[in-house]
Amino acid sequence: MDPSEFLAGRFEEHRPHLKAVAYRMLGSLAEADDAVQEAWLRLARSEEQRIDNLGGWLTTVVGRVCLDMLRARKRRGEESLEARLPDPVVSREGEADPERQALLADSVGLALLVVLESLGPAERLAFVLHDMFGLPFEEIAPIVDRTPATAKKLASRARQRVRGASPPPDPDRAGQRRVVDAFLAAARGGDFDGLLALLDPDVVLRADGGVLTGGLRVVRGAAAVAGQAATFRRMATAAATHPALVNGLAGLVNTIDGELFSVMSFTVADGRIAAIDILSDPERLARLDLGSAEG
Repeated sequence: MDPSEFLAGRFEEHRPHLKAVAYRMLGSLAEADDAVQEAWLRLARSEEQRIDNLGGWLTTVVGRVCLDMLRARKRRGEESLEARLPDPVVSREGEADPERQALLADSVGLALLVVLESLGPAERLAFVLHDMFGLPFEEIAPIVDRTPATAKKLASRARQRVRGASPPPDPDRAGQRRVVDAFLAAARGGDFDGLLALLDPDVVLRADGGVLTGGLRVVRGAAAVAGQAATFRRMATAAATHPALVNGLAGLVNTIDGELFSVMSFTVADGRIAAIDILSDPERLARLDLGSAEG
């Protein structure tokens, strides 16, 4: 086999893992693909035979590339992804695509990704690589130009913010689905009290309709979210709803006349809905790869 083909084959074995790292770092599927492609270009230019642990080397490279991309956003004064929802990963339960499975591992829901967007680049990298992928701080430290002890502190600060802002979702997907189905029934009936009973007191609703609708809109608190009952009813009665997994959690794909209208993700914690994330930006929806999720 040609050496370049052999190297490309070895790289492809690591691609799902590398994209999962980049997605958690960047919150953007397109940028994650760019980061992985850059890692491939650097590998192709390297002396591959001198790399003892290819997986570790590639993870480190992707981490550095993502860190540079996050810092470049700040230098350019680019609109933060905090002002919009991260890209959702939509699939059917039991889908076997290894790349989607890697992206969805540990149910990294949109609510958690929103919290990650609020972290500084170095904090985010330390948290993602250590807490989500088990990389030791000795390997993280050179990427962020810090000592291992400082890298550990970065991850610790990030961990505290994540724990305080994003409740862990219930692990029982069947239970999640029952709550989402009850929400959908209450929404179709315009049932304020029914919606209120399903919502955590501190529930957060984030709705991203894109630039034409003013970008990300945030509603906090059970009464305020249940007060959107009329909007939920219009959405539920006008659209055909399809159950789906959105970032590994129970969600809905909504279509009107066969066209994708919105993607909804629900974070269900302790049997109640703690977060609802709705993406209805037509431009971003058009770029989503839903696979068979609408079927």
